[in-house]
Amino acid sequence: MQIFNTLTRQKEDFVPQEPGVYRIYVCGPTVYNYIHIGNARPLIVFDTLRRYLEYRGNKVIYVSNITDIDDKLITRANEEGTTMKAVAERFEAEYKKDAAGLNCLPPTVQPRATEHIGQILGIVADLIASGHAYVARNGDVYFRVRSDPEYGKLSHLNLDDLESGNRALRSQMDDDLKEDPADFAVWKAAKPGEPAWDSPYGPGRPGWHIECSAMSRTHLGKTIDLHCGGQDLIFPHHENEIAQSECANGCTFARYWMHNGFINVDNQKMSKSLHNFFTVRDVAQAYGYEPIRYFMLTAGYRMPLNYTVELIESCKNSLERLYTCRENLDFVLGQGSFGAGEELKEKAAAARTKFCTAMDDDLNTPDALAALFDLVKEINTLSASASKEALEAAAAVFDELAGVLGFARITTLTPAEHDRMIGYVSQLCHAIAVSLMCANDNSALCEYTGDSFRDLTRIARINETMWSELFLWNRENLIAEIDQFDEALGQLRQALASGDRAGLEEMFRLSTRRRAAFDKKQPD
Repeated sequence: MQIFNTLTRQKEDFVPQEPGVYRIYVCGPTVYNYIHIGNARPLIVFDTLRRYLEYRGNKVIYVSNITDIDDKLITRANEEGTTMKAVAERFEAEYKKDAAGLNCLPPTVQPRATEHIGQILGIVADLIASGHAYVARNGDVYFRVRSDPEYGKLSHLNLDDLESGNRALRSQMDDDLKEDPADFAVWKAAKPGEPAWDSPYGPGRPGWHIECSAMSRTHLGKTIDLHCGGQDLIFPHHENEIAQSECANGCTFARYWMHNGFINVDNQKMSKSLHNFFTVRDVAQAYGYEPIRYFMLTAGYRMPLNYTVELIESCKNSLERLYTCRENLDFVLGQGSFGAGEELKEKAAAARTKFCTAMDDDLNTPDALAALFDLVKEINTLSASASKEALEAAAAVFDELAGVLGFARITTLTPAEHDRMIGYVSQLCHAIAVSLMCANDNSALCEYTGDSFRDLTRIARINETMWSELFLWNRENLIAEIDQFDEALGQLRQALASGDRAGLEEMFRLSTRRRAAFDKKQPD
């Protein structure tokens, strides 16, 4: 596989340090609000890269962080009269809901910045000891940019030009704490009312750039294979990460860099002031999550991508073509008689080859989608005359390619998994209904009146119908949900046995929240 390396500005063979093992770090969100559709692009693009590498038989150690300490978080907490931690926890949970809806695999590790203060301070100490950082008189610690002769190698910006642009700002500063205007903070002295941690330099908190350096080194080592993010992060964030990491570690920080392009809305930059700012949640509520994922793969990841209502509707229609083809293929396979044609098997193999060729060419997802739709055309044309073996081969290739692209509704549960899932949901609905009807007298048993029994069957029927549709949604997530229902059923049985009314009521509230979440994920 070849990828475009931002560092060298050319396509290069993507070869990991350890054969068959890719260590990848992707900059994650600052969790102070719902993510917008621009945030969704790196989330989807690099999840697709990970899926493809794993599809080709590699192991991927995929780390994507949560920034839970930042000026924006502090500002929002102050506006809401709450704590930074409360804001971060709330929007981290919302981010994970959106990521799951977009069918992005959970990272191998998803570290939080506030859980790595010790590691951050360790790097700060290394930088000071080596002369690459210094302590200002107020307790700030700054990286000495001119101590790194390679500074600017990622962004290809000239340090003298950058510094001259900063001199105007420097002249306006009442109290200049820096040796040089280009220097940046790796540790910030505490301000009144802000969260702070103890350090040798006084109470304070980490600078933004050093958080990723510390989390990357902790979970992937001093040298990683690939660092990813949006083009807006090239400078200053990623440039500063390279400088502080390589000066602290004495070795290459990341061997390859990939950056995705921007999202525009109706050919304009997305902006709240222009009233064209859309969160992922907004778009998903109108069109579903999967059209968003499809949309992000319709252009090369480095190219700008223009969001319009017409395009997202077109993406939804294209997905329906895929769903219909796969459902028709299952229908044909379910019939008792088959043709003798083997051509479809050859066409499926050709589609797989075309797909891999596209993905090997710098993650060319538009051509990969074209390969999948070539297969759709061949299935629609040849399935009536195809042999059972050819149909099964086409179905297998279809599922492989759709799975790499992360189209979740196409990846179905096995019949046994589906039956088990329906059984567990039915049991859970039954247990909740029994719990509610028995809660008044703390009894684990009660006699059903006709009305109560009809209520019970109505609850169970609605949920079973919902889940029988959801088996098309996401194989991996649904299997995880089954395991969670195991635990939920155990808690319900324990609450029933002990007559724990509060426990029963909490389980009902939990089931209600889960039901609301599942309703949002249900296919149209």
